[in-house]
Amino acid sequence: MGDDTTDLDPIPPPAGTTTAALDDAGRESRNTFWIECYQIAVRVGWIFKTETIIMPAVLDAVVDSGFLRGLLPVLNRGGQSVPPLLVAGAVARRPRKKWSLVATSLGMAACFAVLAVAWRPLQAARPDLLALLFLVVYATFSAVIGVNQLVFAALQGKLVSPGHRGRAMVVSVAVGSVLAIAAAIALLGPWLAEGDGFPKIFAATAAFFAVAAVAPVFLDEPADSPGSTPGSSRGSLGHRCAAGVAAWRETVAGDPVLVRLAAVAACFSAVLMMFPHYQAFARDRLGSGAGSLLAWVCTQNAATGLASLVAGPVSDRRGTRIVLVWLVALSAVTPLVVTALSLLPHATAVTWFWIVYVPLGLNPLSLKLLTNYALELAPAAAEHPRYVSIVGAALAAPFLLSPLVGLAVDGIGFRPVFVLGALVILAGAVIAAGLPEPRRARRRH
Repeated sequence: MGDDTTDLDPIPPPAGTTTAALDDAGRESRNTFWIECYQIAVRVGWIFKTETIIMPAVLDAVVDSGFLRGLLPVLNRGGQSVPPLLVAGAVARRPRKKWSLVATSLGMAACFAVLAVAWRPLQAARPDLLALLFLVVYATFSAVIGVNQLVFAALQGKLVSPGHRGRAMVVSVAVGSVLAIAAAIALLGPWLAEGDGFPKIFAATAAFFAVAAVAPVFLDEPADSPGSTPGSSRGSLGHRCAAGVAAWRETVAGDPVLVRLAAVAACFSAVLMMFPHYQAFARDRLGSGAGSLLAWVCTQNAATGLASLVAGPVSDRRGTRIVLVWLVALSAVTPLVVTALSLLPHATAVTWFWIVYVPLGLNPLSLKLLTNYALELAPAAAEHPRYVSIVGAALAAPFLLSPLVGLAVDGIGFRPVFVLGALVILAGAVIAAGLPEPRRARRRH
C-alpha cells in the first residue's frame, strides 16, 4: 500500500515540556474519559433500540408493511441530517457545547419515555394511532440524535486530538458492547419473550440515555473566544438560513476532497436503507421467531466491539482513510450473505442467519470513521460542525429512495435489491480508496 503503512503517531513531547502543555494533556485525558463514559452509556441504551433489529420489529408488531418499514430509514437519516445542517452554525457559535449535549441527550430520553407510557393503552384500543405515534416519535428522536451527534462531534474535535480519537472509540465501543450485551441478556431477552414487553424496553432506553446526559457535565471545556467561530447569530431565521446555505455551498465548492467523502457517504447509505428488511426476510421467508432477535442483537454488538479493537489503533497510527476503506468494503458483505443464505434450505438458513449481523456490526464504526475523517479534513475547529453536517446530508440524500426499496422488496423480492445494494456500497469503497490522508497532508505543510 506504499505510504498507507506509514505510522502517524503524534511526535512525543520534548523533555522540557512546559507546565501549560502538561495541563493541556491532563485536560485532554480527563475529557477523553468522560467522553468515553458518555458513549458507553449511550451504547448500552442503544442496544434496546437497535436500528437494524428492534425498531423494525416494533413497527412490524403494529403493522407488517414493507412500505412503512421502508420509511424508517427515511425518517432516521432525514432527521439525522437536515436538522444538523440547519443548526451547524449555531453549534459552532456556542462558546461551550457540553450543555447542548446534555440537552439533546435528555431529549433522546424523553422520546422513548413517551413511547413507554403510551404503548400499552394505544396497542389495545387504537393500533392505527400507535403506528402513527411511533413514526412521529421515531422522526423526532432521529432529529434530536442528529443534533446530538453533531454536538458530540464538535466537542470531540475540540477536546480530543486526532491521534487519540481511535483510542476513545476502542474504549467506548469495546466496553460499551460488553455491557450492552450483558444488559441485553439480562433484560432485553426476557422482555422480548414476554410478547408485550416493549414498554419496558422503551423505559430502559430512556433511562440509559438520561444517565448518559450526566457525563458531559464533568467535561473541562474551555470557552471559545467570540471571534473564533464563523457567521453571525444576528438577523432573522430566514437570513441566517440563507447565510448558512451560502456557507455550505462555498465549503463544498472549495473542497473537492469533501465532495468525494460525501460521495462515499452517499454510497454507504445503501447499507442503512436495507437493514430494516433483514429481520423481515428472516421472519417472512425463513420462519424465524422473536427469540432470534436477542441472538442477532448480541452478535452485532459483539462484532462492533471486536472490530473496534483493530479499527481504533490502526486509525490512530496509520490514519483514518485506510480504515474507512476497509470498513465500507466489508459492509458490502451483509446483503451478499443474506442472498447466499436465501439459496439454502430454510431450516439451515435460519440456523445460520446470525452470521448476517457480523458484518452489520461494522456499520457504527463506519459512521464514526466518516465523522472522524470529516473532522480531520476541516481546516479549523470552527468548521467541524459544517463539515460533519455536510457528510450527514450526503448520507441522507439517497434515503428519498428508501420507500421505493421497500416497494421493490415487496414487488420483485429481496435478492435483486440486496445484490444491487452491495454493488453500490462497493462503489463507495472504491471512491474512498482515492481519498488522501488528512494528517499526512498537514504534516507536509
